[in-house]
Order: sequence, then structure tokens, then C-alpha cells
Amino acid sequence: MEKVDIVGGGISGLALAARLDPAKFEVVIHEQRPELPAVGTTLAMWADARNALGELGLLGALEERGSRLTSGALRGPSGVPLLSLQGEGLMGISRANLLQLLDSAVPPSVGRVTRRVEEISPKDALVVGADGVHSTVRRRIWGPRFDAKPTPFLAVRGMIPGNPEPEEVGEYWGRGTLFGLAPAGTATNWYASFRTDLGPERVEVEEALELTRRSFAGHSPAVRQVLAQAAPETSLAQRIWTMPPLGRYTRKGIALLGDAAHAMTPNLGRGACEALVDAVTLGKLLNEHPRGEALARYNRKRVLPTQQLKAASYVMGRIALAETMQPARDALLSQVGKRLSAKPAAAGTRE
Repeated sequence: MEKVDIVGGGISGLALAARLDPAKFEVVIHEQRPELPAVGTTLAMWADARNALGELGLLGALEERGSRLTSGALRGPSGVPLLSLQGEGLMGISRANLLQLLDSAVPPSVGRVTRRVEEISPKDALVVGADGVHSTVRRRIWGPRFDAKPTPFLAVRGMIPGNPEPEEVGEYWGRGTLFGLAPAGTATNWYASFRTDLGPERVEVEEALELTRRSFAGHSPAVRQVLAQAAPETSLAQRIWTMPPLGRYTRKGIALLGDAAHAMTPNLGRGACEALVDAVTLGKLLNEHPRGEALARYNRKRVLPTQQLKAASYVMGRIALAETMQPARDALLSQVGKRLSAKPAAAGTRE
């Protein structure tokens, strides 16, 4: 039996433990939290993430627990739509529900150790860093120059009861502010981002909520009503962190997954998806190939696409949270929206 120590019991760590062949590997998950988190925002599951969940036998459960995200709009602060968006086939699921599904797919043979890992010793086992943006594994092996870096922006998010109205769904882009609303089963998922000096290490949720209410006081009634209902016990607040680009996600006896490898800003909604794909890809390769070959193939498959998404997400964040170029940005979005909405009518005329 080959030994695999997974540092981190989040999305990528659980997915890898579920994908590894229990007849070939002795797997242990090292996670400092004694329980799965009960609060978390809705995560969009794009096609590649749904395929990864399918390999874990969880696609049906995603359909049962998730909600289909069909349409929305990019809006100005007042709620006026600038650009309509279609998301047919896109599924949304809360982070808490996704973690529960992944945890249920982990074989009983997988060991669980509740502790924070400080020392990394890959001598007797493959060590997998699935420990997030502040990865201890990455710091110990790749060095401090690849430590996470704080952005100027805070992310505040949560859930409230009841679905938003269709004409309220989407993202509201202001001057240096972003607010999003989406249905999540029988609830509403909301998220906000804006520049602030709060934090960066530890952010008190109640303080962050009050600051968020003040920051979005001039937004549409839908935004203000959601924030009025938001409660600390169903909300999260944290600084948005990112990290320098990595050219390799493996070294001898070490591999990185998810945010430990390519932490990105949340503006494309791809972080959780790529973590799932990382884990399922690595698990499948380790099942089918010797360790050295599997790690080499993992690098070839995952480094380039995830680093490209990381860069694209950063650019999207700069556009969404623009301060000085906001009027020009909104005018451009509005023109694009008008042209896209005119296309079906033109096509119908030609017929």
C-alpha cells in the first residue's frame, strides 16, 4: 500500500481522498477543523466541475441539492441592467452542501487526524497540500516568496431566507464596489466586495456587515433589503488573498491542489471548480500510473489552464471594482448589452 497524506480537508482534499483507489493507497486526511463548516456561499459548478463530480458518483446528488442558475444581469448600482447573462446548464450549490457530499464519498478506510500540520516530511508518503491560500505545505517546500498576498478588497457573503425576484438576480457594479444576488434553493445567496483597510488577518463579521451596509447604502432597494436581513451567524467576511504564479504544482513527494496551487480572486467563480478538477485529475493519474509519471502528467494537465484562469480572474476583478473608469466601463457594457439583445430580432427579420 502506498501512503498519501492529504493536508487539508476542504473541497480538494476530500475530493482527492474520494478519488484515490483504497485498494492501492493508505490515505490520511489532516484537517485542523473538527467539523465541516456550516456556513458558506453558493458555488457555481461549471461543466468541468460537474464532470469531476460525476467521476466521484455525486452528479445525481448535485442535481438534488443544487439549484440551476439560468439567467441574470450585470447591473448598475440602481439595479438597471447593463448586460444580460445566460447560464443555462450552470448549477449552484452551497459550499456547506458540497463539502458534505464530498465527505460522504470518502471511503471508510481513509484515516482522519484533527490537527494543524506544521512539519512536512515526504520521505515515506506522498504529501498533498490541499490547505488553501495560506498553505503551510507551499510555504515549507516552495518558500516564503510564494506566500499569499492580501488584495485591497474585502469579501463579505452570506445567505438569507427566500429567493430573489428574477429582475434582481445578477451583479451590481458600482464605483469600486460589487454586489451579487443569486437563488440558492429556497434561499438567496449574496456577496459583496469593496476596498477597505479592515483586517487583513482576522475580520469580525458583525463589523464587516455594518461597513457593508454603509458602503452599499446608495444601491438599489433589493441590495439594501438583503443587507438589512443579513445576520452574522449566516455570513462570512474575509480579506481576498491571492498568490504569485507557480510554474509547477509538484516537487519530489509533494503536490499542491486548489487554492494552495493557484489561489485566484472570486470574480470568475472558478476557484472551487478548479480545485475539484485538480483533485479528480491527480487521483485518477495516481490510480493509473507510477507516482513520478502521475505527478509529471498532473503538471502538464493542470498548471497552464489554472494559471490562465487565475490571471483572467484578476483582470475581471479590476474591471468589476474599477473606480476611476467606472462611467466608461458601464457605457461599454450597456452598448454590448444592446447589441446582444438586438441579434435575435435581426435574425427573425431575415427569415
